[in-house]
Amino acid sequence: MTTTITMKNQVTLPAALVAQAGIAAGFRLDWSLAKNGELRAKPLPPLEQVVKSLRGRGKKFLPKGRSAVADLIEERSKEV
Repeated sequence: MTTTITMKNQVTLPAALVAQAGIAAGFRLDWSLAKNGELRAKPLPPLEQVVKSLRGRGKKFLPKGRSAVADLIEERSKEV
């Protein structure tokens, strides 16, 4: 598959390649240049997907029965 780089350094990925890679709008590509001069693009999930996967991870650090939100509100009310 061949593509052309535009004057703005943009490239359109062929639909078949996008489908095979399992990527869609919102995905980011991490570009690197191999020693042999080959360009490589590693698909990265959208930031929203990364954030969703991290939700609730901090709960294990809270004492049982505590609320991080309630603790933050209490802490902020003391600052005012």
